[in-house]
Amino acid sequence: MSGSEHGFGFAPEHDQPIPYLQRIRDYYQALGYGAPYRWAHYAEVPFAPLERPLGECRIGLVTTAAPYQPGKDEQGPGAAYNAATKFYTVYSGNSVAHHDLRIAHVGYDRTHTTAEDSNTWFPLRELRRAGAAGAIHELTRRSDAAPTTRSHRGSPEQPFPGPSGCLREDKADAAVLVAV
Repeated sequence: MSGSEHGFGFAPEHDQPIPYLQRIRDYYQALGYGAPYRWAHYAEVPFAPLERPLGECRIGLVTTAAPYQPGKDEQGPGAAYNAATKFYTVYSGNSVAHHDLRIAHVGYDRTHTTAEDSNTWFPLRELRRAGAAGAIHELTRRSDAAPTTRSHRGSPEQPFPGPSGCLREDKADAAVLVAV
C-alpha cells in the first residue's frame, strides 16, 4: 500500500464492483448473438415529478418475480436457475393478500446472493408498513408481476398488455418498480 492510500479505508484490489454490463455483453457474444448487446436507453424518459408529497400518494408495485408454480422443481431461496418457472402474462394480485413470488426464473449472481429476503424482489409487506406509518397514503388495490420475456428490440413492435394499464386503472400516483 502506498503512503497516500494509508488510512483512507481503500478496499483491497480484489474487492471491485462486478462489471454486470460487460459480463452480459460477453455472455450474449458467447451465445453467438453477433453484435454486442445494446442496452435500451432513451433521450426522453417517461417519468414525471410527483404532483404532491409521497405521504399523499397512492403507490403501485410492479416486480419481475414469478408466482410460485408447484410441481416445477425447486424455486425457493438459493434454487438453481429454473427456466420452467418463467411466466408470459402479467400477474396481478390483491395488495392486501399474501403472494408467493419467487425468482428462480431469472439469472442472478447465486454465488454472492442468498435470495432469502423476499422484500428484495417483492416489497409488498414493506410498502404496507410504509402506508401504516404514513410515509405513503396507500397502496393500489393490486400489485403486479411483469414477465421477463420482453426485449427492448421486440417490445415496441409487439403489443404488450403490461402492468401500466393496471396502474392507471388503480389510479396510482407513482409505482415502485423492482426488476429482478
